[in-house]
Amino acid sequence: MSNIQIVIEERAASVGNFMVGRLLPFRQKRMVGPFIFIDHMGPAKMSERESMDVLPHPHIGLSTLTFLFEGNIMHRDSIGNEVEIKPGEVNWMTAGRGIVHSERTPEYLRHSEKHLHGLQIWVALPKELEQMEPEFHHTEKNQIPTWNEGGVEFRLIAGEAFDRKSPVPVYSKLYMLEIKSTEQKSLQIGSNLYGEVGLYILEGSIEAEANTFTPKQIVVATDGKLCEFTIHANSTIYIFGGEPFPEERFIDWNFVSSNKETLETARQNWIDQKFDKINGDNKEYVPYPSRIKNQ
Repeated sequence: MSNIQIVIEERAASVGNFMVGRLLPFRQKRMVGPFIFIDHMGPAKMSERESMDVLPHPHIGLSTLTFLFEGNIMHRDSIGNEVEIKPGEVNWMTAGRGIVHSERTPEYLRHSEKHLHGLQIWVALPKELEQMEPEFHHTEKNQIPTWNEGGVEFRLIAGEAFDRKSPVPVYSKLYMLEIKSTEQKSLQIGSNLYGEVGLYILEGSIEAEANTFTPKQIVVATDGKLCEFTIHANSTIYIFGGEPFPEERFIDWNFVSSNKETLETARQNWIDQKFDKINGDNKEYVPYPSRIKNQ
């Protein structure tokens, strides 16, 4: 990948009772295109006494993208959706003016050994859509565009690239791709990309500009047109990015907005419990953290 701007290392963070590796935001790089938050979940093995329980919590001003490599998560939200997420499927929830959701181990798996591994991503909304009505869309694995070029497997998880379009209903110019190769290959894919571009290495390694990059790293370039690298054998990578927004985005806990007053209103509304509740999952919730620094 030419034109490397920064390399971001995964950092440990806690989400409910579950540890994750945080990749975005980063102090020197807040966003990549419209992508503003990325957590790497797992890989984790849980016993029959352990389960994932991310309690009901709110969002505004963003879409969440959940993509699992392994395991199952039950998604519930305040607009009435209850969907089990399985590996290779895409959960796309658009918070807009406000939504509440929970993420838990499905009931039928709670008393057995299980694994969980995947990505949890936030994509900021364009300024004019930050207050849109919340929406939810679930895409099955077989609906996602896949193809092979020169022995390299491609999957377009979201957005538009390579003259293809994912059915996931995104609201800005972006892309998220999975690339897998069992052999070492030189890739020159920049003409198919645009805007800023990030490359996350799940397994294996890549080589770019005489440097080797390994798992738990994001390599960020400022220009998608200059995306050239060598993918090593038995590697899986994720490329994401797109056109950056003209306005700055701010984060306060789980809230994203181009307007700090909007964040303050959302924070107080959650403290006062004015957000809609989740039917069937409304007995407990994540309180607003007592100590948090607005970003």
